[in-house]
Amino acid sequence: MATRGGGSQSYGFPIYCAAWLPLAHILKPDPPAAEADADASSSSSSSSPSSPSPPMAVLGGGGGEGRSGVPNKLVVAALAAGEEAAPAALSPETVVEVKTREEVPYRMAVHPRGDGVFCAFPNGCRLYRWESQEGEGPQKLALEPDREALAELKDVGLQLSVSFSGEGSILAIGGEDGHLRVFKWPAMASVLTETDTKTSIKDLTISSDDKFLAVNRSSGPCRVWDLQSSEVVASLPREAGEIFGFCRFCNKTDNSHVLFITAMQGDYGKIVSWNTTSWTRIGSKKITREAISAFAVSPNGALLAIGTIEGSTIIVGSKDMRTLVTVKKAHLGIVTTLAFSQDSRTLLSTSFDSTARVTYVGSPKSNGAVCRFFLFYDMFAELKGVTVVTIPKSNTTRVPSSAVHYG
Repeated sequence: MATRGGGSQSYGFPIYCAAWLPLAHILKPDPPAAEADADASSSSSSSSPSSPSPPMAVLGGGGGEGRSGVPNKLVVAALAAGEEAAPAALSPETVVEVKTREEVPYRMAVHPRGDGVFCAFPNGCRLYRWESQEGEGPQKLALEPDREALAELKDVGLQLSVSFSGEGSILAIGGEDGHLRVFKWPAMASVLTETDTKTSIKDLTISSDDKFLAVNRSSGPCRVWDLQSSEVVASLPREAGEIFGFCRFCNKTDNSHVLFITAMQGDYGKIVSWNTTSWTRIGSKKITREAISAFAVSPNGALLAIGTIEGSTIIVGSKDMRTLVTVKKAHLGIVTTLAFSQDSRTLLSTSFDSTARVTYVGSPKSNGAVCRFFLFYDMFAELKGVTVVTIPKSNTTRVPSSAVHYG
């Protein structure tokens, strides 16, 4: 598996879904030194302390049904530091690899408190549990299917969007058949359900305070549900010619929220923002002339990222929608997933071309570090196809077929 430059790594199978791992909730720490024998303690005292595990991501995908020769699987890979001035990339050596037989993982949601990886397959859903031995090394990690969990979701068909709430207490899934299901986790008690056989669910998102659920369908407005009352509280209309795609809630510095929705309007892909008190449209910005195939918001709320069907990735500031980083042809195929790391410094993108790419966006607390990174890359922009715009201080201090949809 050769590195293909620009922080990109190939894994030999089309990648449909990906997410960073909450390692603090997954890996078991080393046992206290007091529990070790005298010799081990003496030996360890003379050696340097072990370094923390690098960030890791789980990737899912494959060749689908049939005899394509491309396996369906989940893999976990660790972030490997780049040599000298080269950008970092995921390691070509996987930490965990789980074959999923004839079923390709189309969508996934990693539980934020370490309960496992929720996967949506063509015919239903399955939960994979983490198994971790003591120690922080990547080799201590394993992923195993929980065959007794999610019995009620075994045969629900393809789910096009799956998501846990920020604390992991709510699970929401939306199907190709138009069925919306929301559960309390892990009890799987129903919070709400809605069936609309005339549309498919494109995307859904839960606000960080677990209060609202926004749902985009293949046609019509974006509907917002109050998860306490299980009632629709807003129906956000489209402007003429708009087709809604992805939706994400974003935290503001005052702990309020903004709802961002991607839309295609004519030849342009745009991002629309909505006030979550009055549910009025407060902003709209055309970002690209390529169809949008993936969307993400950074955990600190400062950055938005879109991926396109042409393989490009674009990062913009959430406050003013100013374009900060554009990576043309980051992938040779459709961008299928975007995910910011927990510290908001790194963007992971994946594609049908079997690659996972890491784009470093700098520290949200250090404008100088960000500027130095961008100045270095600006020297190679023409060769690498990367357009770079320095992030202003005001931003950084705040800071498969039916399974694919655009907008």
